Amino acid sequence: MTADINTLLTALYVFVDDHLVPRRRRPGRPQRLSDAELVCLMITQVLFDFPRERHWIRWAGTHLRDMFPYLPTASGYGKRVRGSGQLIATVLRALAHVTPTSAPILRLIDSTPVPCGTSRETTKRSDLAGDAGYGYSASHSRYFWGMRLYLLATAEGMPVLWCLANPKLDEREVMAALIEADHHLIADGQVILADRGFASPEFDQFCDLRSIHLVRPKRANAKADAPRTPAEKALLRARQWIESIFQSLKGQLSLERHEARRHDGLFARVGQRLLALAAVIWHNTNIGAPNPRSLIAYDH
Repeated sequence: MTADINTLLTALYVFVDDHLVPRRRRPGRPQRLSDAELVCLMITQVLFDFPRERHWIRWAGTHLRDMFPYLPTASGYGKRVRGSGQLIATVLRALAHVTPTSAPILRLIDSTPVPCGTSRETTKRSDLAGDAGYGYSASHSRYFWGMRLYLLATAEGMPVLWCLANPKLDEREVMAALIEADHHLIADGQVILADRGFASPEFDQFCDLRSIHLVRPKRANAKADAPRTPAEKALLRARQWIESIFQSLKGQLSLERHEARRHDGLFARVGQRLLALAAVIWHNTNIGAPNPRSLIAYDH
């Protein structure tokens, strides 16, 4: 196999259609666009950088008819995307399960802002009001209104666990709840690399009780922190890996231009970008590409 969009979509279609799509007939008229085709269409939209569905369907109707014989209208496609949350979660988990990692014992955790509006009127009238809120982005030195994406990933960037939460919530509590909900995905003795924002006695105790070894930089007033071993010091130099994963999501996969205005749409569109990243990592790993997270071969 080669690193190009046609090969990626063919392999992904076969994987989803053979292993993940239920064979039972749904009630009602058969769908003209199957779930496997929908998954391929969604990740192609993200990889080709078309945040707006109307523009994407118009372009795909002209250039991708050989790959997708049937394309729904923009409103029909948007409805399918908003209703694909469970499908996205299933495919993401399956890709993470079958994709080997160079460091099976290591996981990276962090959170990043997902802005959902820029005006005061949006914060009042948006369907996201209540779940979304104001938060502070330290990397941009500014406040934002929206949600925070919490991500637990492999060293290569494959998403393993993720969720969206109000930015006012304590990130240690959110990450603890995320790990607790899917604790079977975290192996005993798992090493989790985090930043100093996850420093607290409660979170340290939570990790200890679940046989998780948490590695993070020392706090400014780090008198109570245990001394770092040479292995931990070497591991902390890889802390920026999670930041580069977020940069791929924001820069090449338009995470901050998701165009979502509703709860189901926001979940699906963020998941859509994680799914595109996961599919590329899965395919690059299978073909032995030197950089599993490289998106360059698939964006044209």
